[in-house]
Amino acid sequence: MDSTRRLRVERLSARALVTNYIHELSERHNGGGEHREPSIDLRRSNPLKETDVRIGIIGGGKIGATAARLLVDAGHEVAIANSRGPGTLGELVDGLGERARAADAAGAAAFGELVLVAIPFGRYRELPAEALADRTVIDAMNYYPQRDGNYPELDADHTTSSELLAAHLPDARVVKAFNTMLWSTLRDAGKQGPREERLALFVAGDDPDAKDQVTRLIEEIGFAAVDTGGLADGGRRQQMGSPLIRLDVTTREAEEALSRAHS
Repeated sequence: MDSTRRLRVERLSARALVTNYIHELSERHNGGGEHREPSIDLRRSNPLKETDVRIGIIGGGKIGATAARLLVDAGHEVAIANSRGPGTLGELVDGLGERARAADAAGAAAFGELVLVAIPFGRYRELPAEALADRTVIDAMNYYPQRDGNYPELDADHTTSSELLAAHLPDARVVKAFNTMLWSTLRDAGKQGPREERLALFVAGDDPDAKDQVTRLIEEIGFAAVDTGGLADGGRRQQMGSPLIRLDVTTREAEEALSRAHS
């Protein structure tokens, strides 16, 4: 075969390989050839997201419902539970669409690879420890003595609410997040674009892999995760009364505030 013909064959072969590869990627993205209309939601095209994640949400209040909307819009599946039972969640789930379902607490825990907990802290012992084993649990709770009753170990600053949760869930990986921002800011202020232009969501935890999982979710919904440390030190920086609570700032401002909190 002369060199001109060989070059032509090689170009055709290369073109075929590229075409096949693009076809395979397209089928994989569309679920084995099933046609889907292209989405215009920028959150779904976030390069950080490698695959859809199943997320359980225990708590159907403003933080839980807002997080459910953001996560569904980012392309994830959610199962959401509240204290009144799945039958009371019909309107919320219908509004979220086909990626959402209602469940009880154990069902939401079993459903999720990650589980966000957004219930009054005083009820944390009701969480199903066995169902939450081997899960990354996102602790979005805050301790309010007037609502939750007094916990002497918290009032004396001997421990943090997240450490109490971790003790109740010994086989889970607890990450403190989604507790420092008002639900309305969480609903409205996420945006794509450079990390330094996004509002910060603070994250604390002892398991680096679990913290990375939660960080990716935060980035997908349009915020920037800022690491405050482990559950003991970071948990204290994220509890009520801390300067970081309700601090709606960019990442640079958040890191400056965190540096001041360290000093």
